[in-house]
Amino acid sequence: MTLSPDRPADVSGLLGRWAAERPDAEALRFAGVRRTWAELDERVRRLATALRAEGVGPGDRVAVLDLNHPSCLELTLACARIGAANAVVNFRLAPPEIVHVLNDSGAALLLVGPEFAQAAEALRDKAPALRRLVRVGGADADDAGTDEYEAWLAAHEPDTGPAEVDPDACFVQLYTSGTTGLPKGVLLTHRAMLAHSANVAESFEVDHDAVVQVAMPLFHVGGTSYALLAVHFGARIVMLRVPDPAAVVEQLETERITHTFLVPALLAAIAQVPDVGSRDLSAIKVLSYGASPMPLPVMRACLPLFPGRMHQVYGMTEACGVVTALSAADHEDPAVAHRLVSAGTPIHGVEIEVRDPATGAPVPTGEPGEIWVRTAQLMAGYWRQPEATAAAITPDGWLRSGDGGHLDPDGYVYVTDRVKDMIVSGGENVYPAEIERVLAEYPGIADVAVIGVPDERWGEVPRAIVVPADGTELDEAAVLAHCRAHLASYKCPKGMDVVAELPRNPTGKILKKDLRAPFWADRERRTV
Repeated sequence: MTLSPDRPADVSGLLGRWAAERPDAEALRFAGVRRTWAELDERVRRLATALRAEGVGPGDRVAVLDLNHPSCLELTLACARIGAANAVVNFRLAPPEIVHVLNDSGAALLLVGPEFAQAAEALRDKAPALRRLVRVGGADADDAGTDEYEAWLAAHEPDTGPAEVDPDACFVQLYTSGTTGLPKGVLLTHRAMLAHSANVAESFEVDHDAVVQVAMPLFHVGGTSYALLAVHFGARIVMLRVPDPAAVVEQLETERITHTFLVPALLAAIAQVPDVGSRDLSAIKVLSYGASPMPLPVMRACLPLFPGRMHQVYGMTEACGVVTALSAADHEDPAVAHRLVSAGTPIHGVEIEVRDPATGAPVPTGEPGEIWVRTAQLMAGYWRQPEATAAAITPDGWLRSGDGGHLDPDGYVYVTDRVKDMIVSGGENVYPAEIERVLAEYPGIADVAVIGVPDERWGEVPRAIVVPADGTELDEAAVLAHCRAHLASYKCPKGMDVVAELPRNPTGKILKKDLRAPFWADRERRTV
């Protein structure tokens, strides 16, 4: 992306711009708190000073373990100012996984919400780089007594020095699961995030008059990237602590939300809110959805609620978020109803090709292969994993998505499978290797494979296929309880099958397509 002369080259410059040009305009609302751009800028500059006082500087990492709260966005923006990076922790992870993220990132400081404070204290000794833990109040007044964050900010003067930041430096580090079984830190830079915001705005008409709802968790690009999209254009952010269906609907109406991003599982619940059909949702211009399959019954229920405003998106953390979009017009036109199972077309600034996953050669239109993406939005790589980075990004700048699919003659992208067997459950990426690693440690399991099977609520869920050791009888409840003790709940298998042996090819690789086939018969397995 070539930055225009009036656009800052780093994310912190955006905040300074709006504080200078629109100081009294409202920047953010959260749980009764309202802040202007001038107020948000001052808080971020105080936080920058506080971080420097803790010895945090360029290249360092800090972290957040919390439900949605403005402090996470403030920390991301403060890191952008001083050259550090915010490693936002997925609060749904199991304790061993949280410890891995803290240690992998080397986070020197952790902001923690009231729901996680006790767990964070218990984990503290297992993260030796962690020098300080700062408690943050939640959305309720009852949390105020445990808050340390506000006093910490108040104790420091706003940073007045220039933000001399490399546009290619990472300022937010989001973790995505990997085929090795452990989460990987995705390095998202100023340049990439600025490109993502500019490219998305071309499709979704975001400007400073927009009111952007941030309902998705900030550990996900659907939360953090969406919030930074609003910062990019000086739009008002309305943040929810948790994506409760009734609260989402209430906020859409009362706050006159114009733009939101929701996952299909949440939309399914929203369609069941008792009075949703009578609410005034006319302010919404764009409701984008994605990150997991959208069941057609849910889509049929939502289209009348949001007529002409639903846009499907497909993306990935490694590209800061969205790379394709299916327009509202394609949702409404019966002449192209077949496109509802597509992921749409590339957004502005994004190239997509389908390549042979083995050779890297382009495949003919309509033929299946691996989806490759090239754009200025791409990550700088995986944190401290040069080999994984080299495997994901080619020398000429193409990201190998790991998703299988094809392109039709009109340029629409159809995502039909996971090249790397990834499972997308309720908007969360789940890699079977993570679950298989835990199951392999259970006494009595001789062999194991995990696959994704259809689920009406979550799109798909993990299921374990296990081979017992000789003379062993496996108790399904006990095996699943073992998983729950070591994995986030959304990663835990929702069922288990016991078989005599797993199907393998001549080289010994498990044939997961054969295991999936009975579950996906007469269904189209896809990612959106």
